[in-house]
Amino acid sequence: MRDDRVRPAILELTLVRLREFYREPEAVFWVFAFPLLLALGLGIAFRDRPPESVRVGVVATAPADVAAALEQTKGLAVARLADDSAAMRALRTAEVALVVAPAADGGVVYRFDPSRPDARTARLVADDAIQRGAGRADPLAVTEATVRERGARYIDFFIPGMLGLNLMGSGVWSIAFAIVTARKQKLLKRLIATPMSRAQYLASFLLSRLAFLVLEVGVLVGFGMLVFDVPLRGSVGALAVVSLVAALTFSALGLLVASRARTVEGVSGLANLVMLPMWIFSGVFFSAANFPDALQPFIQALPLTAAVDALRAIMLRGAPLASQAGELGLLLVWLVVPFVVALRIFRWR
Repeated sequence: MRDDRVRPAILELTLVRLREFYREPEAVFWVFAFPLLLALGLGIAFRDRPPESVRVGVVATAPADVAAALEQTKGLAVARLADDSAAMRALRTAEVALVVAPAADGGVVYRFDPSRPDARTARLVADDAIQRGAGRADPLAVTEATVRERGARYIDFFIPGMLGLNLMGSGVWSIAFAIVTARKQKLLKRLIATPMSRAQYLASFLLSRLAFLVLEVGVLVGFGMLVFDVPLRGSVGALAVVSLVAALTFSALGLLVASRARTVEGVSGLANLVMLPMWIFSGVFFSAANFPDALQPFIQALPLTAAVDALRAIMLRGAPLASQAGELGLLLVWLVVPFVVALRIFRWR
């Protein structure tokens, strides 16, 4: 028997959005598989391991005690070089980061490229070893304490950043492309004749994002916890609220990007224009504090910065949700304003 019940337009539209998503293998890959592969690669690259040795070349005519002091120093790999020409060739080909050669006054001369960070490090470590070998006495004893606890590693820093980046990418890209593709195929023109409002159509995209949010967040956070022992010190509820608000925020940005674009190329350029500054400045791969103070007001106003900061605070520090009121407030502003603007300027054709 046929079901004559008419489901609300917002429900039908939301179901359409869901079917559009899971019928696109590329979308499923970029939302779920790509973040896991990137996290796995960076987790392996920055796994706990001994520090790499810096290669240092010693010219054969240098004092014997100099070479001996360098060879006994941890963190240095010493290469014996026959003469000055061999030393310069090793520097040019990056076989060594630093060359230690004899000086005319009986001391040593360091040859290196100061623009290379490893060369500057090698210069400091080599000079310390040589001076100690020559009998230098340090007035203050020092010790080293390496930090490898959960929450202080790079992978712990990266997973919340990758989660925020994934929420932004899936929100902006998937929604913007879906709307522009429908507009290009003249599907939006047909929808005008249906008993559906513009607000319902745009809101269906926001609701469809919620259906995949639990899976999207759970897969990445669960992967980090199981594979790399990334901590989740805050509550699951706080993490869910921040993820929800962030997902809706970036979905609203996607609606705004697609509100007038007519071609895939056009919306691609607009989406990149919106997301690229956040890729660079919002502290996904390294701390945003590395940028100059003059840029900090701009950086702190970005929605991805607020999302990443809140996710890291909850996951790594166990911060309560109330402590992230500022970040959530900023995300809500970025949610409401783009959605309202998109609602006003949205074009069906």
